[in-house]
Amino acid sequence: MQEEETALRLADELERLHYTVSRRVGGHGVVGVLKNGAGPTVMVRTDMDALPVTEQTGAPYASRAKAIDDKGNSVGVMHACGHDMHMTAFVGTARVLAELKDHWSGTLVMIAQPAEEKVQGAKAMLADGLFKRFPKPEYCVALHCAPDLPAGSVGITEGYAMANVDSVDITIRGVSGHGAWPHKTKDPIVLAAQTILALQTIVSRETDPTQPAVVTVGSIHGGTKHNIIPDEVKLQLTVRSYSDDVRKHTVEAIQRITRGLALAAGLAEELYPVVTLANESSPATYNSPELVGRLGAVFKNWFGEDRTVSTKPIMGAEDFGLYGRTEDKIPICMFWLGTVAPEQFQEHQNTGKPLPALHSSKFLPVLEPTLKTGVTAMTAAVLELLGSPPR
Repeated sequence: MQEEETALRLADELERLHYTVSRRVGGHGVVGVLKNGAGPTVMVRTDMDALPVTEQTGAPYASRAKAIDDKGNSVGVMHACGHDMHMTAFVGTARVLAELKDHWSGTLVMIAQPAEEKVQGAKAMLADGLFKRFPKPEYCVALHCAPDLPAGSVGITEGYAMANVDSVDITIRGVSGHGAWPHKTKDPIVLAAQTILALQTIVSRETDPTQPAVVTVGSIHGGTKHNIIPDEVKLQLTVRSYSDDVRKHTVEAIQRITRGLALAAGLAEELYPVVTLANESSPATYNSPELVGRLGAVFKNWFGEDRTVSTKPIMGAEDFGLYGRTEDKIPICMFWLGTVAPEQFQEHQNTGKPLPALHSSKFLPVLEPTLKTGVTAMTAAVLELLGSPPR
């Protein structure tokens, strides 16, 4: 939600290409529209935000930026998820398609979205009238850097590509007291430990084994000193799934288990745990099979079978999926862009040496041929979807 300078830069780039540009859509969102006669409307999306990570790539253009995070801390900032490559390919695609207007007919909508990392930006742009104030797309496309594919290749996933995500906060409450007299307390630390173990049974014993799901407790905080039993312990969870039914059941099971354990511990009802969904939730990204089929054929034609990879769905999350979840049910497709230098990828294949992951301080997409591949792939995808001009 702090992408002000980045949004200005992308808006200026689109205006120089004679797109009709609107700024501050859903926060710092940018919308550029290029109309070129009758035909379909296609939306291309890039994300803009960065992460509170201090870059350690050693690149000459490594980020030295600092920012204040939402807790008031000064933090290093880098595009550790590849959003800088996404934006650069986005600008390149906007340039090429503006130059190729004789080869397509229709309307191109280029959007730069804020706050993907908090899965809030797509929701904010849609709430600000993205599909009402601007031409409504018939297709939405995006790309995302892949940390495990060689540069020069693209990956495509049919159907579910990324997961539902829910961030869950749990406050386990108790009755505080002296650690030497535990019988006079209700220990929330013990109850938190029981809760963490019990939550693991949601996936292993309550969820159909053919339906993927993840319940991860990523944070636990409670207590101040060795001999003090505290009043409360706070847990933070990330919950992942694909199907809406599994998503709903998992959240309900978390609420049921935490309440049941509190009852078993003999807590009064007013001290039952508080379970809340944080404002960092988003539905799964579902790639339209028909659209994936069309674009997959285009990529194979451009790059060849060996550089067009069929990729598995992952449990990472992206709010791009929301653009396909409105009442219009617009077909969407997010494809993967390989980023790993060929020699580094080969070493990984030969020795198993780990590759820097997304969100790593050392994640660095090799500049070429990643950028050229990204611009080519997105341009080819849009040309496939926009109508040909009349002859």
